[in-house]
Amino acid sequence: MGGDPPLRRFSFYIPSPSPSKSNPIQSTTTPQESATMSDIMFACIHNAGRSQMAAAFFNRHKTQPSIKGISAGTNPATEVHPVVREIMLEVGIDLSNMTPVKLTTELAQTVSTIVTMGCGETCPYVPGVKIVDWAIEDPKNKSVDEARVIRDVIEQRIKDFIAENKY
Repeated sequence: MGGDPPLRRFSFYIPSPSPSKSNPIQSTTTPQESATMSDIMFACIHNAGRSQMAAAFFNRHKTQPSIKGISAGTNPATEVHPVVREIMLEVGIDLSNMTPVKLTTELAQTVSTIVTMGCGETCPYVPGVKIVDWAIEDPKNKSVDEARVIRDVIEQRIKDFIAENKY
C-alpha cells in the first residue's frame, strides 16, 4: 500500500528524581557530527528543549567516549527555547549555538537507540533501533522555575539511563 511504515512505541517508567548539582564540564553534539550506530538519539517534537537538554546531559555524564548523544525533532523549531538556554547556562552548558534538527528516517538509522520525549507517535520506525519513551513535560512557555524542574528531571533520567545501560 505504500506510505510510512508502522510506528513502534515502548514505554518505561523511570521515577522522578530529586534535583542535584551538575558537573561544570560542558558537552554538546549535533547530529551533523557523524553519528555512529552506537550513538543515542534524543528526540522531541521541536528539538528546542527536552531533547537538547537530554543530549547535552548525556554527553556530560557518559563514561564511554566512543558513544555520543545527539538530538533532533519531528517538527523542529527555528531555535532552542530561550528559557532552556538560560537554565542550561546555570549548570554550565551553553546551548546558544545549537540549532534544532529534523528527525528523519535516514538520521534515525544512524543510531542504536532513540529516546523520545513527546514525539513517540511521529518518530520514524527503523528496524533494529531500540525506542524508549519518556513522558517529560515540555519546557516551552514555562517559567524559569518550572523549566528548572524539567531540566533536573531530565538530568536524573539521563544519569539513571547511563547507569542502567553502562554508557
